[in-house]
Amino acid sequence: MSKVNVRYIVADVDEAIPFYMEMLGFKLEMHPAPGFASLSLGDLQLLLNRPGAGGAGQAMPEGELPAPGGWNRIQIEIEDLETTVEKLKSAGCRFRNEIVTGQGGKQVLIEDPSGNPVELFQPF
Repeated sequence: MSKVNVRYIVADVDEAIPFYMEMLGFKLEMHPAPGFASLSLGDLQLLLNRPGAGGAGQAMPEGELPAPGGWNRIQIEIEDLETTVEKLKSAGCRFRNEIVTGQGGKQVLIEDPSGNPVELFQPF
């Protein structure tokens, strides 16, 4: 099977890198240009692109540029969601909601500096 990566469009790659590394434990794999970086967390490769940078940041045929945000997201399993949320709130991170409980566990949505959602999930 081929390797699977996730790409997020971010307004500022240099601002997004410390968020993913310091707040969520990602490792920087490469940052060859201001408009691109690759980070990893376990088997997940997260590719960050600035609009207009590289092939992934180019305008669509109608002129629309890729933009951050939306509702699709990566999910990171957390052992202690409440403690993690308190740490991230103390660091000034933005949340879309408070912790909610579903059938499989508890979750909350945090936003990276560009507004891309990241789901933190604690399974039952």
